[in-house]
Order: sequence, then C-alpha cells, then structure tokens
Amino acid sequence: MNLDEALDRVGTLLLDHDGLVRAIGSGRRKGHDRPAWRRVELRYVDLREGRHLQVTSYDETQAHTANHPVGESAAEAVSDLLDVPFGNWHVDTTDETVQVRVTKKGDGLVHAAPREQAVEVDRDHDRDKARLLPADDPVLVALGISDRQGRVKPTRQAKYRQVEEFLRVLDAAVREAVEAGHLRSPTADDPLRVVDLGCGNAYLTLAAHRFLTEVRGLPVRLTGVDVREQSRRHNDDVARGLGIDADFVAGTISDAELEQPPDVVLALHACDTATDDALVRAVRWGSPLVLAAPCCHHDVAAQLRRAAPPAPYASLVRHGILRERFADTLTDALRASLLRLEGYRVEVIEFVESAHTPRNTLLRAVRTGDTGGPALRSEYADLVAAWDVTPRLGELLGDRGTG
Repeated sequence: MNLDEALDRVGTLLLDHDGLVRAIGSGRRKGHDRPAWRRVELRYVDLREGRHLQVTSYDETQAHTANHPVGESAAEAVSDLLDVPFGNWHVDTTDETVQVRVTKKGDGLVHAAPREQAVEVDRDHDRDKARLLPADDPVLVALGISDRQGRVKPTRQAKYRQVEEFLRVLDAAVREAVEAGHLRSPTADDPLRVVDLGCGNAYLTLAAHRFLTEVRGLPVRLTGVDVREQSRRHNDDVARGLGIDADFVAGTISDAELEQPPDVVLALHACDTATDDALVRAVRWGSPLVLAAPCCHHDVAAQLRRAAPPAPYASLVRHGILRERFADTLTDALRASLLRLEGYRVEVIEFVESAHTPRNTLLRAVRTGDTGGPALRSEYADLVAAWDVTPRLGELLGDRGTG
C-alpha cells in the first residue's frame, strides 16, 4: 500500500476518540534521521475539561506527557506525529488491531486483525499504571516479593517497582529490536535465547522469562550463570516449581559455555568488573541485544586515586564522594564508547528512580554494525589518555576496541 494511504488509515484511527484503545509509534524509517522521540504512545483520557488525546513521548531517559483537547488541537497533534519518520505504528481499537510497517522501499505494509470480542476502554486519567506482572503472579510469590495472598510485602515494594520498570525497558527493547530487524522473531522451534550473566537469585531473570512467555507470548529459552552454587540450587528449585524452561549453572562469567550464542544478554547488577566480563562475552557472541545494569565501579575509582587529573578538572576528584560518583560516570561512558566501537547502538538510561534503588543506570545496546568510524575511536583514545585510566572492558576487548 502507498505509505500516504497507510498513514491516512492510522490517522483516522488515532482521531477516533471513542474507538482508540492505545497506539504506539516507534522505530526509525530507513533513509531518515532517528526521530527525536524513540517511542510515542497515544490514548484518550477524560479530564474535568472534557476528553483529551494524551500523547506520551519517550526520549532516551524519560517520558513527556501532553494532553490535547478533542478537535483541532488533537488533529494537529496527530498530523505532527504522522510526519515523524517512525518505522512502525501499532494501533489497538475496540474492535481491531492494525499494524503498519514502513518497508525499505518506503511503502506501508499494513496488517489488520479483528478482535474476537470488543473491548471496553479505560479513559480514567488517574488510573494506576498498568502492571506488567500483577502482584499475585506466581513468580512474584515464589520469589518472596508477594505473600501467599498475592499482596506485595511492605519490605519488598522497592524490589517490585524495580522488577516492573525493568520489564518495561526489556519489553520496549525487544519489541523495537525485532521491528527494526536487529533481533530475529523467535519461533517454537527456535526460541528467543536469553542468558543472564551474574544472575544471583534471579529476581529479574525469572520475572523477565515469565513476562516474555506468559504476557507477550514469546517462546524463550533461559540460561542463568552465577558463581555461587547456592544461587544455582535456589534458582533451579524456583524455576522447576514454576514450570519455567531454564538452565542455571554455577561458574564464572568468563567460563560460561552455551550451545548456541544468545539473542539477549542480561547483566543486572554484576559487581564492578563482572559487568565488563559480561559485556565482552556479549560482544564475542555477537548478541543482538544487551541490557546491563552496572553495580559498583571500584576499578576506575582506584585508578583515579593514583593518577594526576588533567587540568582544570582536579576538583572533580579531590573529594572522595565526588571521585566515586565521577568514577561511575566515567566507567559507564567508556563502556558505552567501547560497545559503539564494536558495532552497537548504545543508550544509557535510568530504568528506575533512585528513590527505589541507587543501582538505577542501565546500558541498552543493540547490535547494528555501525562502529562509529575514526572520530569515535579518537574520542575514546583521548578520554582514556586524559584521565590516565585503563578500563577493564578495553583490556578484555584488546585490539577489537582500541586498535
């Protein structure tokens, strides 16, 4: 179908304030610059002043919400959004689901599927954020986040929030990588291969498996690696009790062996250079999608204590607390640069508010093949030379990252 015709159809659905349930625009159209927003979500809400089109736009770090009154204002907002070069539109209405993908030739590939039963629409502006895993989900009960009555324990509220926000990031990352063609669509015969390196007691690991399989309907094969035998036994018991298809092994990240390279590598709060061990394994496997939440940054912090800071930045590392915080920033900036040099598109985001956990930075990397060229390589070399540091990930990658 002609792209203009496809977008006209999307526009008609977006302006139907009685029928629209939710719509999502995402991805980049081939031959265009990346949109200012990586993703937009639209729904109608009933405010005191009347019905409004609510548009939530996501940049690299946060969401921005705007409400447009039904009529001219909503129409202008929809027109502006349809001009954004998104590569995909997903529109849910009360009686059908319509997906539009822009092909490499610039046409609009439209797929429409009627609903077996019409759905009711929630227009409440003040509704609670929809939970990706409800509090009474068996995996949350098994992990001790919720009690046997399906209520989140008061002492586990922060962990529940962390699980929810991570699942939102994972959901968007998998969906966008598949839509962009960077991650294959899994099948029952060839499921999505997910490995968690340094999985610990696998809170996020098992929740991710539950969400991807039970909520998103994706076939998934999960492997968790942790150095502690106690964690392996605990995770095996939980997975077996939930009927989850997973392998947990005790061993180091660097020694982990898999039958096939993973599609998705998770490294969630692996301490200090264990994050680097996980990232280098992901690079050498050629994994299409990597999500890493670093924890502790002692290595670079220790190097900063020994090295003379470049002028005029001595004040950044003069005080202990500032040096530790700067070490966090510098470490993850260098990791992001090295991953870019290896052909990944990298985003550094906050995946849960610091009020819930101080371990709230996440590196989201998608393998695209674009290595950034000489300018990025020179930028990285200048940065490590100026601060006289040798990041562990650079050492592990050797000539692959710095040569």
